[in-house]
Amino acid sequence: MYMSDYVLDFIEHLEVEGGRMPKTAENYEFYLNRFIEFSGDIKVADIDSELVRKFRLWLNRHENERGETLAMITQAYHLIALRGFLKYLSKRDIPSLSPDKIELPKTARKQVTFLHYDEVQRLFEQIDVSSEAGLRDRAIIELLFSSGLRVSELVNLNRDHINTKRREFMVRGKGQKDRPVFISQTAADWVNQYLEMRQDSLAPLFIGYSRNVEPTTSGDFRRLSARSIQRAINKYARLAGITKHVSPHTMRHSFATDLLMNGADLRSVQTMLGHSDISTTQIYTHVTDAHLKEVYEKYHSESES
Repeated sequence: MYMSDYVLDFIEHLEVEGGRMPKTAENYEFYLNRFIEFSGDIKVADIDSELVRKFRLWLNRHENERGETLAMITQAYHLIALRGFLKYLSKRDIPSLSPDKIELPKTARKQVTFLHYDEVQRLFEQIDVSSEAGLRDRAIIELLFSSGLRVSELVNLNRDHINTKRREFMVRGKGQKDRPVFISQTAADWVNQYLEMRQDSLAPLFIGYSRNVEPTTSGDFRRLSARSIQRAINKYARLAGITKHVSPHTMRHSFATDLLMNGADLRSVQTMLGHSDISTTQIYTHVTDAHLKEVYEKYHSESES
């Protein structure tokens, strides 16, 4: 059997049995189709180490129409998808290359960008809350910083998902795993102000107001998209004079960093972020290294001598 005969089955397996988000499955399909583009629609039994070696070389030399090469992390995603596909074949006892034969390239972890508390406050100050759209934006950014939600999780929230009285609710994140989310009283108050101004009865917690609103991946025409939130945060960051790149994920980084700098333990932050592996959470430890000197100066006896 040929690769194309199994790819669709594998993608459906990722969503149904693997619990992956549709976007993740879509990315896997893209990477596997690129492998087919390189190798041709070969029989899965013909996939071998030499072919994978040549594919890696092809990825490393690949250029788009603008002459740009693929980042090392993007190359790694192609190999992760291929290895996942081979694992799927192995579980079904379909002869092919052992997934253990694929070694992933070592990639440098991206530097974490986060905002200090005073920068977050400057961001808030740029939002005109006299309009419904402004109230919405303030509620969104307050919620992101207060909760550590992923933007994909936030845009999928409905009104009845969030409890502003108890200031806690459950959210379904990556891998279809549920986790508790806690929000501050300030964030709850801004969400309530925004909802009180709304005159509609639409289910989404956050909606768009443009006449040319495009549907989200869920098909809702009024549900605010992640791209719209990205644009809004970029705008307010520029107005606040913040030169670093600020995205919805920056607010998640800021949430985690703020917790750690104020004494939270890594395991608790891992749970609140919804990381399945603590090694993912450990990217924040080097961010808080500067805080270690303050602890040393404050608590070590000889530091005062």
